[in-house]
Formats: sequence, structure tokens, C-alpha cells
Amino acid sequence: MSSAKRFTLPLAFLSLAFLAGCGNSNSVTPNSEGFTQSNLTGTYVFFSQGYDANAYPLNLAGAFTANGTGGITGGTLDAVDQAVSIATNQPITSGSYTVQSDGRGQVTLNVSSLSATFILDFVLTSGPGGAGAISTHGLVTEYDQNGSGSGTLDLQTAIAGQSSIAGPYAFAMAGSDSGGNSLASVGSFTLNSAGTITVGVADFSDSGLPTLGSSLSGSALLSSGTSPGTASLSANGFGTLSFDFYPIDTTHFKVVETDNSAFLAGDVFTQTGASIPSGPMAFTMSGGLSGTSGVGNGGVMTSDGTGNFTGGLEDFNNGVLQTQVPFSGTAASGGSVGGRVIVNLTGFLPASQWVVYPSSGGLLMLESDTLNTTIGSAFAQTSGATLSTTQGYGLNLSAFNSTDGYLENDIAEFATVNSAYAGVIDVSDDTGDGISLKSTTFGVSFTGPDSNGEGSATTTAKGSSYVGFNFYMVDDSSVLFLETDTTPVTQVGTGVFGLQTSSQSSVMSRGAFSTARPLVRAHAFKKQAQKKK
Repeated sequence: MSSAKRFTLPLAFLSLAFLAGCGNSNSVTPNSEGFTQSNLTGTYVFFSQGYDANAYPLNLAGAFTANGTGGITGGTLDAVDQAVSIATNQPITSGSYTVQSDGRGQVTLNVSSLSATFILDFVLTSGPGGAGAISTHGLVTEYDQNGSGSGTLDLQTAIAGQSSIAGPYAFAMAGSDSGGNSLASVGSFTLNSAGTITVGVADFSDSGLPTLGSSLSGSALLSSGTSPGTASLSANGFGTLSFDFYPIDTTHFKVVETDNSAFLAGDVFTQTGASIPSGPMAFTMSGGLSGTSGVGNGGVMTSDGTGNFTGGLEDFNNGVLQTQVPFSGTAASGGSVGGRVIVNLTGFLPASQWVVYPSSGGLLMLESDTLNTTIGSAFAQTSGATLSTTQGYGLNLSAFNSTDGYLENDIAEFATVNSAYAGVIDVSDDTGDGISLKSTTFGVSFTGPDSNGEGSATTTAKGSSYVGFNFYMVDDSSVLFLETDTTPVTQVGTGVFGLQTSSQSSVMSRGAFSTARPLVRAHAFKKQAQKKK
């Protein structure tokens, strides 16, 4: 079935897919972490970035209202698919959701104007404990036949009005250009009380071709209810781009491009009170060039607070894994707007230069050389952070398998069970014959973390060896990781896992991780991969 029909499938058909997914989930016994349907109460901003079933970019963003008892009472959705349509500000006319005891759940969103249903599989990472403990954050995988992607779920806080979002912001956005090439951008702007950008700067990398230090103008105007705000960003040398944005609160927005000239999506974070941290930091980056195996890296480094980095140790995977590679970074002139700093790298794979911006969502980083298009973020590390043996974790992985030519997006929950970490994993992957959805038992075996907050893990799914990864502790509740698999298949991915806790102090609980990823899989690449089979 062609992708042009993906948004017009009858609801009954998609309901069958939803029920099949739920049946698979319920066939595996979840851990008991105390979650119930009442944990999902209020209006939530959701986001997913990935591909449709035919390898074209598919970005979902919106907001829905959950009633605490399994019903969706309203909301709005943007669905941007390069091969189908750009559908913005579409009313969510009905829906339902489930929450299992381990915090995993599914929400189905019916959009009658599109004759379509979208299903999000999620794991909550805050708010267990029964009635009254409202979850503020979760990790998301699209879990239907429209496509596969990864993202987030965040409780929305009411915003008083346009003037309440005045101030400085930094952004990280990624996706592809209109030709399917990897595209990413970081930058900074300041809004006045009328929503006009008074000063701004942006950096772009389009398939390894950088456009740096572009002056930025435009506006960002709030809407009402669950409808998205609208933003226009004009960058010298890169034209004018249009976006919808869904505010989580005055410090964090989710954005999706709506103009069909490119397909960017990601995060906007406040810069109020933000600066480059001093001391140890953990980071991950991902991307690559379209049609390649992709690039992922992660590690630790020590920051002096001005853009100089020493004692860096990097793990790198582009199909050939290299670990504990030493590197350093030296600050160069980057200008004064938004705390922007150019960092020249020594020994780092594969980049020779970053451009970085401080934000409440960490240090936003873009590779700014001509080697690759990668984007990521770094966070100050809490000394002595360890893994918990008393609380559960929620996990999300987004990866590209270049050997078989498919995208994989996983949601999992695991906890200490009989002295080992175990739980359930929900997998959404595009195997070449449509979107495959499955749930199964999941086991994790950790080594570390060491004194740098680094460690490694092996996993099992249904008792068989699954993915391996290296991880980097941010704090006791928030962990970054890099997939390290190169044989028998090359799969490059990054992700996060976080403690399921009611505490709101951690990076994970605040939803402060950026989820922007350059899309490295071109439509033609999938066709080539299918021919190999």
C-alpha cells in the first residue's frame, strides 16, 4: 500500500492494528511500579520524529487532554509527512489510553478530518504511586502502521499570555531537507513581549555543508487552547522557515516545520539563567549523511565553563566501533549572541568542530565542519551517580540498521527482579514489509558505572541477545547511551533511560533532553536495502 494512503486508512483498520499491539503488550507480564491510568491526567504535549513506512520523513506533534480514567477528551495534532501531506492544527476528535503497572501505555488519537488514527506507545518516567501522582514526563514511540519514530510526552503548564514567553531561547532542530539529505540546526533568539525576535543567530548543517552564524529574525506567536503557536524564522543564507510550536511551559517548546521546504523538528529551551557548565559533562550526538550507516558518539569531558573541554573520552560508532578515544576542544571566536561558542576539536571522531549554545535543556551542540551532519547535547554530571536497584527505569532507543535498511524505535521498562534488571520492551521497526510491532520480555546486564560515570550494558529480548550499549550517567535519575552493535548487523542509535520517580529535580523528570535527530535514511536507501534481501 502506498504511503499516499497512510493518512486515509479507515479507522477500523487502524483499530485492528492497535488491538494487536495491545494484545502483544498484555501477553507479557509487566513489573509492578504502582502506575495507574490516573497518573496520566491533564493536557500533554507529544512529539515523535521518524519515517513513514516508505522511508519519507514523518513528524508528529500536538497536545491531547487525558481525563485520568482512560479517555482522551480533546486536543490538536500536526502530522507532517513529506510524501503525503502537511496537516497542521487538526482537532483530535476522540481517543483512549491505557497505563500498565510498569508505566508503559498506549494512547490512540482519532483525527476525523484526516480519517486517520495515530497510536503512541509510551513509558512514564515520573509520577508512580497511584492516584494523585500526576506524571509530568514520558518517552514515546509511534506504534501504528503510519510510521515509526521516537519522541517525548510532557505535562503542559498553562501560559498566561504572549508576554510571559518573552526572553532568550536556544533551539536544536533536525530532520532532512526537501531532497532527503540530513539537515540540522542550532541557534538562539530573544523574543520581546509582542513575540518579535529582536536579536538572533542560527547555524545549519545540510548534508555536511555548513551555513554558520546567520543572523536570525522573525516571530513566535502563541495560540490558545491546545492549538499550536506559529513561528517564522528568517536566516541570512538559508531563507525563511515556518513552524508550529507546542509550549510545554515557558521554558520548553516542541517545534515542527510546516512549510514543505525542509522537514525540521525539535526543541526550544529558555536560556534564562543558563550558561556552559563547569566540571564533568556527559554527552551524546547522532546523525550522519543520508544513505550511510549513520554516526553516533557519546562520552564524557571536563568543561571550564567558557567552551574549552579537556580530558574527553569518546565512544564512536559508524559501523566500526571505537571506544575511549581521547579528545579535547578549544574555544574559538563565536560571537556574543546567545552564548554561542565555536569549539575546535582535537582527536574527536568524526568531527573537527562544534558550535554550541547553553540552554536549560543542556549544552546544545552541532557539528559545524564539512565531514558529517550530527547534533546532540551535553549535561553537567553529578559526581558519584549510580544505578538504582530499588526503582524502575523507562528507556527509549532510536536507531538505524543499515545492514537491513530499517529504522528501529524501542520503548522499554526494566527494574531489579531477582537480583537482575528485567522488564518488557516494545519494538516498532520498519522491516521492509511494513511496520512491525512487537512486545517481549527484556533483560539488562550492566557493567559500571566507573569513576567517570561511564559503563556498558548487554540486553536480551525474549531470552536472546539483543542490543548492546555504552552509557553515561548525568545524575542518579538520568542516563544517556550509545548503541555499540556492529556485528552481525550494523545498527547505530542513541537513547536515554531514566528513573521512574516522583522527584522533579532530575534532567529526565523535567523533560530537558532534546530529541532532535538528523534523518540519515533516504527513501532510495530503503529500496536498495530491499533489493539486497
